[in-house]
Amino acid sequence: MPNSLAYAAENHQPFAPAARIQESFVAAVERRALIWLAERTPAWINSDHLTILGFVSQCLAGVCYALARLNPDALLAGIVCLALNWLGDSLDGTLARVRNRQRPRYGFYVDHITDTVAAFFLMGGLALSGYVHPYIALGMLVAFLMLSIEAYLATYTIGKFQLSYWKFGPTEIRILLAMGNLALLRYPTVKLLGMQVMLFDLGGVIAITRMGLMLVFSSVRHAARLYKEEKIE
Repeated sequence: MPNSLAYAAENHQPFAPAARIQESFVAAVERRALIWLAERTPAWINSDHLTILGFVSQCLAGVCYALARLNPDALLAGIVCLALNWLGDSLDGTLARVRNRQRPRYGFYVDHITDTVAAFFLMGGLALSGYVHPYIALGMLVAFLMLSIEAYLATYTIGKFQLSYWKFGPTEIRILLAMGNLALLRYPTVKLLGMQVMLFDLGGVIAITRMGLMLVFSSVRHAARLYKEEKIE
């Protein structure tokens, strides 16, 4: 077989999508809502349009956080952006499945590379907002990226894509951020152990700690499973 044909054959091997593990608090309700929306989405809207909507909306949420340093009302606009991010980021895959127009490799790659870039904008905006210390925003970004890497490695090696950890997934995070935005308008700081600390600093430390524990737990569990499955006698 000519080299060009061999290359083509090698790069068109059957692809088996990983099983999606979604066990968050709102997963069941969210799934039904997304199917309802997908069945009523106009034909001229496709999954790529929704992916772009989700990506741009999350980037704009970061811009809103940065602008909140000058005008706190930008936090309200940030909630709208988070809602649009949920719509685009959550509905794109559901729409493809409902219409049987799935592109597993393309969809997985594009969805998560855009999530990575959008996370940079979101955390960058938080770092510039004045409502959270830049180092804590950076810590959240690093923790998110490390946990994402673990999820992608598990997807490749185990065949399961973890969308939620300990009942928390992307939708719960958006809800918490939206609630936090509303709280910031009245309570930008809270008292902790007799000291005034910024609300989002406290939330950020909790988020970093939680993601760190998730990373350790998942890494140990998956490494132990792979060790057993490929144990050398």
